[in-house]
Amino acid sequence: MDLQYGLELVGTFVFAISGALAIREQEHDMFGAGFTGFITAIGGGTLRDILLDSYPLVWIGDVNFLYSILVGVLAAFTFPKFLSKLRRTFFLFDTLGIAFFTVLGVEKALSLGVRPEIAAIMGMFSAVMGGVIRDTLTNTLPILFRKEVYASACLAGAIFYLILNSFNVPRDINLLVSIVVIIAIRMLSMKYKLSLPRLD
Repeated sequence: MDLQYGLELVGTFVFAISGALAIREQEHDMFGAGFTGFITAIGGGTLRDILLDSYPLVWIGDVNFLYSILVGVLAAFTFPKFLSKLRRTFFLFDTLGIAFFTVLGVEKALSLGVRPEIAAIMGMFSAVMGGVIRDTLTNTLPILFRKEVYASACLAGAIFYLILNSFNVPRDINLLVSIVVIIAIRMLSMKYKLSLPRLD
């Protein structure tokens, strides 16, 4: 199993936890949590693949992604006390998810021959749309529209990946470093309450 494939499974797993935790807090049953975890995990990547005319969709062609989602949902229900002890658990898993899916989305777009500018947008799209769908299903203002550095962190990480790629940085190193960049931007923006200028 190569690094990219491993990261895809991990990203799917953590996004499923993110979705399941979001609905669990509203006292829905396991089916509701499972459905929300599923949509959160595959939503962004599915829409990306449809826009790029890439078939079959990644989770249809590989059942391991469904298993990753199942394990993520079960983890959210099996270890609620442990997860609740983690500081800002929901934020943690959401941040990991968008970091993984941004760089993997960029790679997927580049592999299909699109221009780097489009690949960066597709990477951001892959990362944020699952969360937008999750927030819409849970009747929450999508995080994309809140006063947080979210989609912009993904776009910055995608551009960073493309810059390193242009300098022929080894692929696995580029993947890991770009993921860390996105996580760092998101963490620092929350710690220091940074945000982009508002449109008044």
